[in-house]
Amino acid sequence: MLPAMGGAPLETTTVDLSVDLAGLRLANPVMTASGTSGFGPEHAEYMDLRKLGAFVTKAVSPEARKGNPPERIVETRGGMLNAIGLANVGLERFVAEKIPFLQSAGIPVIVNVVGHSVEDYQTVCRRLDSIDCVAGLELNVSCPNVADGLEFGTDPQRLSKFVTAIRRDVHRAKLIVKLSPNVTDITETARAAIDGGADALSVINTLYGMAINVDTWKPILANRTGGLSGPAIKPVALYMVHRVYTKVAADLGVPIIGMGGITDWRDAVEFLLAGATAVAVGTALFVDPQAPIHICEGIAAYLNRRGLQSVRELIGKLK
Repeated sequence: MLPAMGGAPLETTTVDLSVDLAGLRLANPVMTASGTSGFGPEHAEYMDLRKLGAFVTKAVSPEARKGNPPERIVETRGGMLNAIGLANVGLERFVAEKIPFLQSAGIPVIVNVVGHSVEDYQTVCRRLDSIDCVAGLELNVSCPNVADGLEFGTDPQRLSKFVTAIRRDVHRAKLIVKLSPNVTDITETARAAIDGGADALSVINTLYGMAINVDTWKPILANRTGGLSGPAIKPVALYMVHRVYTKVAADLGVPIIGMGGITDWRDAVEFLLAGATAVAVGTALFVDPQAPIHICEGIAAYLNRRGLQSVRELIGKLK
C-alpha cells in the first residue's frame, strides 16, 4: 500500500522534516533535480521514491526531442558537463506512458517543461495542469546547452511577460521558474518571475562550461559547450540562493528550491540556512542513487544533535 501524497516518513526520523512549498506539503525538503532521474521508473530500481519530498521529472516538450549528438557528457574536476539537449519522449507519450507510474508514486511530482516558444510551454502546461498527480510545473527557461528558452530566462522583461502568459493556463499546479545563473544580476530575473506569477523559484540551473581534447584540439562535447553541474558550482549556487532570498523572495513569501552541487547533508543544511525551503539533488545521483535518503537521514540527525524540532527552524537563519 503506497502512502498518501507527501511521501513516506523516514524510519529514523524523530524530528519534523516537513516543509511547505507554496502550499504544497512535502514530507521532507529533499527532491531530485530535473534531468537526473528520468521520468521515475529509471530511478525507482535503485531508491524508494516514496522517501523523497518530491520527484522532479526530466524535461517534457510538446513534441519528442532526440537531443544533441554525442558526446553529450564529460566529467570535469569537481563536476560534469552535459549537453544532452533536453531529449524526451514528448507530451503525448509522457501522458500515456509515464503518468501511470507517477500516479502511483505516492509523492508530489513536479514536471520540468521546455519548448521553442511561449505556445509550446502553454501547450504542455495546460495539458499537465489537468492531471492531478502533477503537483508542480517547473519552467525551464535557463538550460545552457540549448538555445530554446534562454531568451526568456536571461531578460527580466521578457521573463515576466512569459511567466504571465503561462500563469493564465496554470490554475491548479504550482508554477515554478528555474532561474539561470548566467546573468548579471539574478535578483532581477527572480523578481521578474515572481511579478509574472511564479509560486516558487528553482535556483540555480547549470553554468556555461566547455572542455577541450588536447590531442585533437577539438571540443569534447559535440555541442561545443554544455552545462556545468556538481560540487564545483556549489559556492556559486549557495551565494545566488542567499541573494535571491534576502533581496527578493523572503519579503514576498516565495519559497526557493536550492540546487547546485549538493552531495551530502551538510550541503543541504547550508542551502536551507541560506534561504532555501527545499533542495534538489542532481549530479550526486550518478555517484550514489540513494544520496537523497542519506541526506534526509543526515539532516534529521543534525537537528537532533542541535535540539531542534523541525527542519523549518533552519530556513533562512544564516546569521
